[in-house]
Amino acid sequence: MTQTLKIDFVSDISCPWCAIGLSALEQALEHLKGEVQAELRFQPFELNPQMPPGGQDIGEHLAQKYGSTAEQQAQIRDTIRQRGADVGFSFNAGGRGRIYNTFDAHRLLHWAGVEHAALQPALKKALLAACHTRSEDMESHAVLLRAVAHSGLDEARARAILGSEEFAAEVREREAFYTSAGIHSVPAVIINDQHLISGGQPAAVFEQALRQIAAAP
Repeated sequence: MTQTLKIDFVSDISCPWCAIGLSALEQALEHLKGEVQAELRFQPFELNPQMPPGGQDIGEHLAQKYGSTAEQQAQIRDTIRQRGADVGFSFNAGGRGRIYNTFDAHRLLHWAGVEHAALQPALKKALLAACHTRSEDMESHAVLLRAVAHSGLDEARARAILGSEEFAAEVREREAFYTSAGIHSVPAVIINDQHLISGGQPAAVFEQALRQIAAAP
């Protein structure tokens, strides 16, 4: 008998470990076909909510935020590229160059979740690819609209959302909810509102955890 699990994937577009974690989670769910079915929803979290227009050089940003050197950053990039390759996600070998504000991307993801839930995962993956595979400007409306079109969503509706404040309050409310619940790093994968799996875990870790949760009385 197939068990249906509610999975809230709390994450930010600009987080490379979120791309790794999502790909690993999808692999785990593929392995669990027939045992576990997921109701997957993407929830907003901003790593850099105060990021100004135009973004910031990523090396400078990481040095300021984490105190990391250029050598340490290069080593971490190599680790991330390898972990991505292990789960089928391709990171740009040259890195990203700049990091951008992601609030508008979260507004579009919220819209997709509310009005076109079946297409929300496709939009999430299109945005992650734009950010991490192609190193695009994630505050650019043109970039966001290309991801919308690629996902099969209504580009005109998305353009209207981007030209307004629609879903801004809802996204801030969801962000505040998860922060107040103790989520301070992402990805945070919450199963059935009570089980937390933190970080970009390997597929085997997700698979074992989901199987155990599904089997619990």
